Amino acid sequence: MKRNKFNFREFFSLINQLHPQYLKLVVGILLGLVSTGANLFVPQLAQKLINDFRHISPTLATLTVVIFIAGLITSALSGVLLGIFGENVVAKLRKQLWQKLLKMPVKYFDNVKTGEISSRLVNDTSQVKELLASTFPNAMTSILQFLGALVIMLAMDWRMTLLMFVAVPLIMLVMMPIMNYSRKIGRVRQDELAKFASDSTDVLSEVRLVKSSNGEEHELAKGSQRIDNLYGIGMKEALINAATQPITNMLMMLMFLIVLGYGAIRVMNGQITMGALVSFLMYLFQIFGPIITVSQLFTNMAKTSGATERIQQMLAEPEEFDEDQIKKDIETEPLKFENVDFSYEPDKPILKNINFETKPNAVVAFAGPSGGGKTTIFSLIERFYQPTAGKILIGDENIEKLDLAKWREQIGLVSQDAAVMPGTIRDNLTYGLRRTVSDTELWKALKMAYADGFVNNMADKLETEIGERGIKLSGGQRQRIAIARAFLRDPKMLMLDEATASLDAESEAMVQKALGDLMQGRTTLVIAHRLSTIVDADKIYFIENGTISGSGTHQELLQSTPLYAQYVHDQFK
Repeated sequence: MKRNKFNFREFFSLINQLHPQYLKLVVGILLGLVSTGANLFVPQLAQKLINDFRHISPTLATLTVVIFIAGLITSALSGVLLGIFGENVVAKLRKQLWQKLLKMPVKYFDNVKTGEISSRLVNDTSQVKELLASTFPNAMTSILQFLGALVIMLAMDWRMTLLMFVAVPLIMLVMMPIMNYSRKIGRVRQDELAKFASDSTDVLSEVRLVKSSNGEEHELAKGSQRIDNLYGIGMKEALINAATQPITNMLMMLMFLIVLGYGAIRVMNGQITMGALVSFLMYLFQIFGPIITVSQLFTNMAKTSGATERIQQMLAEPEEFDEDQIKKDIETEPLKFENVDFSYEPDKPILKNINFETKPNAVVAFAGPSGGGKTTIFSLIERFYQPTAGKILIGDENIEKLDLAKWREQIGLVSQDAAVMPGTIRDNLTYGLRRTVSDTELWKALKMAYADGFVNNMADKLETEIGERGIKLSGGQRQRIAIARAFLRDPKMLMLDEATASLDAESEAMVQKALGDLMQGRTTLVIAHRLSTIVDADKIYFIENGTISGSGTHQELLQSTPLYAQYVHDQFK
């Protein structure tokens, strides 16, 4: 259930975490107050100028112009400082959120849509900046302007001020329901925008699937529904804005006419001067602005309350990186699973009582039907997830106690989808490396991965842009780039997740050669796809329904595990 009240403590707790440049905020607000003071002083000078119109003092006229211009300049400087302060806050907040997102465990991204995360990163942080750097300071100066004008008006003519005092609450009484409804609509609109951003990101990221599946009409209907929802909300906002502006103008004009009429009577009766009436009306206009600004403050506070809540929730999520943990070299250490259970959701086990051990420099294969849990074992080794029960050891050390960055640095993963990043071939080869790599070394890695030929034939060679998800490369080329990257990483442990499963025969042959070279002299875990990989493995674990139902060499399993024999027959007949 969403909260409707703005939580000042939560908001400023979020801001204080960023260590913002409060000096700019304070100076900006002070300049705003100076500008407000100048604005309050100008009507007094205008009163004297009007009363002494036939004998205008050049000094008084000059002073009026100087104060007026000084007020404009200080107001502009205040706006600049507050703008810089706000941009600094939003930049720090986005950096903190970005850092947080990169340190979150994989399971967070399993449950939250990328579009929603992007919306929080962009839209919600902008809303926080708007409130902090614009709405709050404007409200402070507006309140000062309101109170200052009110005090001066009381001193000038308490009767006309009392008349205004009766009118303002009546205006507020009329406007309050409209403003409350406007705040609710603003919050609904923000949430609907986040959903629309999420859905559109999901569709556009898989646009090839949409087109190959003739899904355009389906996605058009879904998108149109979201757009219609936004249109409906926008219509309500437009109606509210359309009603608010004329009603506000009409009520304020009515108040202005009442005060003007009453003031004119008092001028004719000689109770006040014309200059005093004009000055009073100028102050009256200075009161209108703050009323509108304060009403906007409440609207923005309602929007920012939801944004702050969501940002705080994101920042409170647990991180996967732990500092000051053991840095361990795993080259000569065996990997062991001891009674490991795992489930993505409670009471829905994926792995049950998994036990196995790999020896250094051995090739261990995992075979079995799809959905048995083989890839999940790799995810646990990479520490994308934590076991629900049991433990994973490297030597005698639980891998959870090891420095995560150092652990992953020693593991090379080549998966079926050959993940690549948008950018150049060079960017992808060196991605994640913490050392400088020469062109000679890059070409050597490409040659070892049988990728130097096609890269050399490209016009821009290493600087060739490969597009989003490597769309400008074939599947086999992407795989060989991934293998070349693994060569450059020189991992102590290599994990191959059906790395040739989706390739044509020619690409598969080249990738298999490269993988054979890459496997030399390092511990290799492979999810088996080729019969030759299974036959040549030092040990095979047959996994079905989340359990290991047999282990041994290929020949041992053929004799001891009928299901394995049937699997081999079905897969490789």
